[in-house]
Amino acid sequence: MGKFSSLLAPEIETFIRFREASGRWNSQDGQKIKFFDSYCAQQYPDSSELTQEMVDNWCKKKETEKNNSCRSRTYPVLGFVRFMRERGKTNIKDPLLPALEKCTYIPHAFTKSELERFFNACDNLPSNKALCIRLRKITVPVFFRLLYSAGLRTCEARLLMVKDVNLDQGVLSISKSKGASHHFVVLHDSMLGLMKKYDEAARALMPEREYFFSSSQNTHYNNKWVDWNFRALWDKCNRSYANPYALRHNYAIVNINQWIGLGFNFDSKLLYLSKSMGHAILDSTRYYYSFVPALADILNDLSGQNFDDIVPEVRND
Repeated sequence: MGKFSSLLAPEIETFIRFREASGRWNSQDGQKIKFFDSYCAQQYPDSSELTQEMVDNWCKKKETEKNNSCRSRTYPVLGFVRFMRERGKTNIKDPLLPALEKCTYIPHAFTKSELERFFNACDNLPSNKALCIRLRKITVPVFFRLLYSAGLRTCEARLLMVKDVNLDQGVLSISKSKGASHHFVVLHDSMLGLMKKYDEAARALMPEREYFFSSSQNTHYNNKWVDWNFRALWDKCNRSYANPYALRHNYAIVNINQWIGLGFNFDSKLLYLSKSMGHAILDSTRYYYSFVPALADILNDLSGQNFDDIVPEVRND
């Protein structure tokens, strides 16, 4: 992480150690709290105490920000404020954050032919003797199929360590995720077969690799690598717009669609899907419910209940 520069550094470091010990910290949170530390060092160089003014000014929405961007940027600082208050080290109030905005983004609805063309493009990448090119050729087809078949976040696939992949049992241990969620994902048999073949080929090229999907520098790939490869291959064979994260949306929606007409126990299946996708609360999984056509009517016909009756809304208070 690197050292902090403000006089609040000892308290910030204690807060981070607490969050790390409880599995509620990630590198993105670390970067955001470091920005706050730099701000405090520059604007309040002589202050060794957290004040309402410094927190309110930092958390104030910028003209260039959307509400959700502001909330995302300041959320770790809000956690720090509460951490300090719970331990009697400050009495300042939570900063006023802008209201949460509903996301208007509608994920791409993949067609069978679109996916066939995309994965065909993944399977036909050029190769040469360069290690990075050889790794790309074997990695891209498996990486994007994993997103598609298991519903992983792109960061979860990128940061997957070799030790996190149990190829005997077909289980992934997802410890580096969006938030505090450490969860497990069971692979489909066909995906497990691909992962085994990839692992064998990758070991031949990178015998000492630490990350399951390793770059030629023995590091994990970054977001730009994911976006660039998806964009290059998708745009080559499809005219519609999609992004890598849409594969995760597709996983959720396809699963929910499969429950229709099966006489399902909706709440238990939704809970299973939620845990598989690493959602901390069911309300996060509820988001996908709105993308399944006519599911509300089908639920009522099958059970006489709507979504809120079956799974009461859960608040993340």
